[in-house]
Amino acid sequence: MTADIARSTSPVISVDGIGVRFSKSSRHRSLRDTLLRRTNGSASGQFWGLRNVSFDVYAGECVGVVGANGQGKSTLLKLIAGVLLPDEGRLSVSEGVAPLIEITGGFVGDLTVRDNIQLRAGLHGMSKKVIAERFDEMIDFAGVGEFVDMPYKHLSSGMKARVAFAVVSRLDEPIILADEVLAVGDKAFKRKCYDRLESLIGEGRTLFLVSHSERDLRRFCTRGLYIRKGELISDSDITSVLDQYAQERA
Repeated sequence: MTADIARSTSPVISVDGIGVRFSKSSRHRSLRDTLLRRTNGSASGQFWGLRNVSFDVYAGECVGVVGANGQGKSTLLKLIAGVLLPDEGRLSVSEGVAPLIEITGGFVGDLTVRDNIQLRAGLHGMSKKVIAERFDEMIDFAGVGEFVDMPYKHLSSGMKARVAFAVVSRLDEPIILADEVLAVGDKAFKRKCYDRLESLIGEGRTLFLVSHSERDLRRFCTRGLYIRKGELISDSDITSVLDQYAQERA
C-alpha cells in the first residue's frame, strides 16, 4: 500500500502525545500514592516510560519499532494492546488486535494443551465452530500433536511458545502486534513463523513489530519508529531509521 492510498483513510492506530509513568519501587502503592501519580508528574520514585509520543498507523502498514532495551518499545506495544493505559495523551485503536506479546501469558498450566487452545482462542473471540475448524491446523503448526492431552505446564518453554504463536496467529484480527516473537524456537519453527507473518501481511494485515533483529525488521517492515529514553526520535522508512540507530550506537 502506498503512502497516498493509506492516508486516504482514517488511521487504524492513532497516538497523540501519550505518556506513561512507572514507579521505581516494586512495592504496592497506596491509594494516596496512586492519586499522586495521576496528578503530580514529579512524584518521588517515578519516571516516564514514554512521553510526548505521537504517530498514526494506517491499514496495511508494516511498522518496525527500533531501540535499545528499556527504552519503551514494549511499553508502547502494551499501550496499543490495551494492557496499559496512558497517563496523558490520547490513543485510539479502531480495529481488533492479535497480540503476539508475552505470548505464553494467560495459559493455564494445569489444563491440557487442547483445553488451553480452546480457552485462549475463545477469549480472543474465536467461535467454537471456528476453533474446531482450525484446531488441527494449530496443532500441526505447533508440532505438539502427541502432547495435545498433556497438561500445558509439562511442555518445554519452546513448545509453549509454539502453541501460543499457533493460536494467536490464527486470529482474524486486522492488526498484529509482535514483540520479539521471532526470537523463540528452533530454525525450522522460525521459518514457519516467517512464512505465517508474510502470509498475514499479504492478506493486508497491519503489522507492528518490535525486534532487535535488523534482518527481521528489514524483511517485514517498510516504516520504522525509533524510540530512545521513552521519546520518539525518528519516524521514517525502515532503512533510514535503522541507519540512524546504528550511527548512534557506533
